[in-house]
Amino acid sequence: MNDPTYYNDNKLIRPYRVGVACGACHIAPYPDNPPADPENPRWENLASAIGNQYINEGKVFACNVEKGGFFYEMLATQPRGTSDTSRIATDHINNPNAINPIFLLAERERIAVPEKMAGGTLALPGEKEEMPVPHILKDGADSIGVAGATIRVYVNIGMFSEYWLTLHDRLIGLLKQQKPFEIAYARDHSIFWRATEERLANIAAFFRRLKPFHLADAPGGQAYITTDEAIMTRGKEVFAESCAACHSSKQPPPNIDPRSGEGKTWFRAAVATPDFLENNFLSNDKRYPLTKIETNSARAFATNAKAGHVWDNFSSQTYKELSPVDELEFFNPFDETRPIKFKPKDKNVGPGYYRTPSLVSLWSSAPFLHNNALGNFNGDPSVAGRMAAFNDAVEKLLWPEKRLNKASIWRTQNECSLHLRKEFVPKPLRRFADSDGYIKIGLIPKGTPVNLVANLEPDSQHAGAFFKIAEKLIKIKIGKLSSEAAAAELRKLVPELIAANKCPDFIEDKGHYFGTDLPDNDKRALIEYLKTF
Repeated sequence: MNDPTYYNDNKLIRPYRVGVACGACHIAPYPDNPPADPENPRWENLASAIGNQYINEGKVFACNVEKGGFFYEMLATQPRGTSDTSRIATDHINNPNAINPIFLLAERERIAVPEKMAGGTLALPGEKEEMPVPHILKDGADSIGVAGATIRVYVNIGMFSEYWLTLHDRLIGLLKQQKPFEIAYARDHSIFWRATEERLANIAAFFRRLKPFHLADAPGGQAYITTDEAIMTRGKEVFAESCAACHSSKQPPPNIDPRSGEGKTWFRAAVATPDFLENNFLSNDKRYPLTKIETNSARAFATNAKAGHVWDNFSSQTYKELSPVDELEFFNPFDETRPIKFKPKDKNVGPGYYRTPSLVSLWSSAPFLHNNALGNFNGDPSVAGRMAAFNDAVEKLLWPEKRLNKASIWRTQNECSLHLRKEFVPKPLRRFADSDGYIKIGLIPKGTPVNLVANLEPDSQHAGAFFKIAEKLIKIKIGKLSSEAAAAELRKLVPELIAANKCPDFIEDKGHYFGTDLPDNDKRALIEYLKTF
C-alpha cells in the first residue's frame, strides 16, 4: 500500500483488492441447460445473471455466527435465494429479498418513467434534471439511472469502505444516525470509484444482451405446456383482461386507460399477436402502494434511500417526495382478535410502494413474491424441480387458501439472546456487560416472531423507548428465569415491542390477490400461458 510506484501516482489506476465477485450472488444453474449434478456444473450449465436462487446468504456471509444468539436465529429463517442488501448499513428492518434476474434492460429503458433528480444525484455522466429511470430494487428506490443503481451495489459490498463505513454503524446501527454517501466526494477521493465508474457503460451493454429463458427450450420442457389451443387461447385472454395492465411493457396508447374496457380490448388484440412476448419485459415498472398490493411491507418500508440517509444520493427527488401510504392493518400473532394498526406517516419508514415485478421466465424463478416466501423451495434446479416449485407457487398465488398464512411467520427455532459488544451499544446499557464484554439481551423464547425483535427502531426519535425495552429484556436474561417464566415476561412486553417496531408486519406470504376471484378453469388456462413466458 505504501509502494510509491503504485499508490502515490495519481495517474495510475490502482489494482483492485481481493473481493467477492458479482457472480457469487448472480450466477445460478442455467434453466434451459441444467447440470446433471448440481454440485458439479460445467460452464455451459451456468447462467450469468439469473440471480442465485439457491444461495444461503447467512451461511455464506456469516458462517461464524454461533447458536444461542438472536442473529443466528434471524439468519436461519432467511429464505434461500434472498439477500438483505440493507443489513450492513442497517435500516433496522429485516427485509431479505429475492435476487433479481437481469433481463431485457433495453426494453426497461424504453418504458422507464421520468423522475426528478436532485442534489447529489446529479453526479453521474448523462444525468439531467429529469430523466427516465428503470428500477432494480423492489421498492424502486434506486432511481437515478442504470449507472447509479449499478455502482451503488459496489459501494454496498465494500468499494471505498474507508468512507462508507464512517457514515453508519455497520450491522448494529445503535450509536449514530446514518449520513449520505456523497457521490461527488467519492469521485474526488476514490480511485476505486472512478475505475468502476469508467466501466459502467460496459456493464450496461452486457445487461442489454441478456435474454429470457423459455421452458419450451429446456430439455423436456415442451411436455409441461398444454397442446390444447383452446386452453392456451383462453389463458391469453385472461392475462389480457386481468394481468397485462401491470405485467406488460407493451401498453396501449397514452389516451387509453389500460384498465378500462377499451384498454382490455387493446390487450386482447395485442396478446393474440405472435410477437407479444418478444422483448416484452412483462412489467410496466411502475410503483404501487402497499394498500393496493398488500404483500409483506418490509422492503417497501426500507429507509436507506430517504433524504439524509446513507443512499440519499442514489434516489430521485420523485422517490423522496412519494406520499406515505395510508394506515395499514397487520395480523397480530399475539392476539388474533386485535389487528395491529400501523400508520406509516407517524413512523420513520419508507413511503410504502413496490414496483411491478417482471414475469419474464416466471416458470424458472419460484418461489414467488419479493421475499421468495410464496411456494415451496425444493432446491432442485432441474426442469422437473423448477416446474414442481412453479406449480406449487402459482397455485398458492391464485388460490390464497393454499398459502401458509400465519404459519409463514419467521420464528426463532431455539431459545436465544441478542449478543452485542458493549462498545457498540449506548452507554445506558453498558453496565449490563458480562466479563467477556458482551451484553446479552433476552432470554428470547423459542417460537418468538423474529421480526418482533429484528425490526425494533433504535433511532433518536424512539431511543428512550428502545433503551427501556432493552433494559427489561436484559433483566429477563440476568434473572435466570425458566423458559416458561421468560416467555411470560416477554409477553408482557409485547405491546411495547409492537409500538417500537418499525415494521410489525409478520405474515410473509400474503398479498397480490389479483386474479384470485377468477373461475378455476380460467386460472388453469392462465397458468398454461404463464409457462410460456
